[in-house]
Amino acid sequence: MFRSIRAKFIVGFFLIFCFAFVLLNQTVSQIIQTSNRNIITEDLIGLKKNSNGYVRQAFLINHFTNNDLYFGQIAEEIATDLHYATSSEVSAYTVDGVLLHATNPAVFTGGSTDDLKQALRGATAYTISYDKGTASVVYAYPVMIDGVKVGILRYAKSFNLLYEQSGRILDAIFYFTLAIFAAAFLFSYLLSRHITIPLVKMAKASEEVKNGNLAIRLSIKRRDEIGLLAGNFNAMIGRISSQIERIGRDRDRLETVNLQRKQFFDKVTHELKTPLTSILGYAELIRGNGESDQEFFRKGMNHIVEESQRLHGMVLSLLEVSQEKEGWQEQLRVDVGMTLRDVCEAMTFKAQRYKKTIAVEAGEGLVVLAQPDKLRQLIINLLDNAIKYSFAHSEIGVRAALDDKASISLTIVNQGETIPADQLARIFEPFFLGDSMQKEAGSVGLGLSIAQSIVHEMNGSIDIISKNKETAVYVNLPQHHAEEDATE
Repeated sequence: MFRSIRAKFIVGFFLIFCFAFVLLNQTVSQIIQTSNRNIITEDLIGLKKNSNGYVRQAFLINHFTNNDLYFGQIAEEIATDLHYATSSEVSAYTVDGVLLHATNPAVFTGGSTDDLKQALRGATAYTISYDKGTASVVYAYPVMIDGVKVGILRYAKSFNLLYEQSGRILDAIFYFTLAIFAAAFLFSYLLSRHITIPLVKMAKASEEVKNGNLAIRLSIKRRDEIGLLAGNFNAMIGRISSQIERIGRDRDRLETVNLQRKQFFDKVTHELKTPLTSILGYAELIRGNGESDQEFFRKGMNHIVEESQRLHGMVLSLLEVSQEKEGWQEQLRVDVGMTLRDVCEAMTFKAQRYKKTIAVEAGEGLVVLAQPDKLRQLIINLLDNAIKYSFAHSEIGVRAALDDKASISLTIVNQGETIPADQLARIFEPFFLGDSMQKEAGSVGLGLSIAQSIVHEMNGSIDIISKNKETAVYVNLPQHHAEEDATE
């Protein structure tokens, strides 16, 4: 019936407070009524003792014997004296219940006579009557003189003041209790709202998350447990959202990589197939009639050697990319300037074929701890790219120097087409070919990836900047000092 926590709180607190309110008022009322009865009983007991003493004294003074005849003779006098002495209406009866005298007969007629009947049987009894906000007690008991019943005395006494006070006390307790329970219920209601409203928001937010809305956030700024729960909820949704975004990016990247791999292997297959077909064709021709034509034999063999070398280079590049990071088998102190000059001199012929020149500037004492072949390969890959993708009749600037951070900077600058920013961000990815790279026959997009791997293995950094038709490659390598050899 009550599905929401708020409704359960409100109805539960209301029922508890109502039950406790009624139970408390009933308990207080019973306690006050019992207290009133005790007060009346004690008062009537005192009244009986005083009355018995007065009657006994009257009998002694008048030297009457203890029979009911003499009680009847002094009944009027006793009733009148006790009326003034006790401030109560008094009536006297014979032992058979016949009225002898009453100070106010109307009080003793028309009402209950149960107390009189009990007195006729020798018992003491009283009856409490309530009428229009008044409370009166009719009290009867047998008068005993020396163990002999000589008559019955009956009193009618008002206890209006006592019951008025009790009523005022009950009213005060009622309203005070009602105020306390109303305040407690109001506080409980506000507390339930304070607790349930954030929970309702969390339930709605979780429903949104279940439906796929990860942009939902809870704006509950509290320092209690609910505030902590809301903060954790927001953090959890943020973490889930970031993880899903990361999964999406990884998925897109994997799709891109898979596409690039497919394109790469398609190109590798084509590139391998072309020289192999050429080699196979020349080999078959040479086997058929190469011996009779020496010029054709020489030309064919040269072609087979060149295509085989190109195949060998492609296979080595593939092996470099496919291998995991491998530790240095042997690291030596290598002079970067000397290696740079040697590579530039060796590649001058290729630069001339592309109608370009190389200007090299290398300082002395530029020593790094590296594997010589890997350092040489790094410079070859970078310089080879600069030669292939620069403008014809342009100069390629190569410089190695010691920078301010006690590391060695290697810079290769060439004039060529500006590489777009989106392609520049991916230029170190394996298999990636930019627009300018795709124009170069035989390029498979492995050189820069291999170069970056070598630099990272040497604990260095590499960066490429391309703007205003100029592309510059910046490599920083940690310098190796002679004192470091002494400590090893």
